[in-house]
Amino acid sequence: MIELTINGNKSKIDGDPEMPLMWYLRDIQKLTGTKFGCGIGQCGACTVHIDGKAVRSCITPVSQVAGKSITTIEGLSENGEHPVQKAWLEEDVPQCGYCQAGQIMATAEFIKNHPEPSNQDIDENITNLCRCGTYVRIRKAIKRAAEIQKEES
Repeated sequence: MIELTINGNKSKIDGDPEMPLMWYLRDIQKLTGTKFGCGIGQCGACTVHIDGKAVRSCITPVSQVAGKSITTIEGLSENGEHPVQKAWLEEDVPQCGYCQAGQIMATAEFIKNHPEPSNQDIDENITNLCRCGTYVRIRKAIKRAAEIQKEES
């Protein structure tokens, strides 16, 4: 039995310890904001936070998250008021929207460590892929999210 906390709620996993966390979240917990993109940890659509760190959940077996705290896009904020979510709306980032939950989760962790991100910081740290190519809007939203975070601090 593997115990963990998902979006503040205790959970127990009684199953295959090698099941990718993403499938546990989507299929068993019904938290479908975490998306399946590539299955090999490259695209980032499956990004969640594990103990506050952005991690690709499609390549993370549930056995590795025992006793840890997982935050999905559904748990990032109760009402969509996280600085990154606000910035994403202000900058009208999504086109198809498929990658956005992962982009938002990666950015939420990123701006904690980069309160005034440069283009180079973004290029080196935000490696999530967007099949629609909205990178110009993503970059603007990342910078705006950092501004909002600073204003709210």
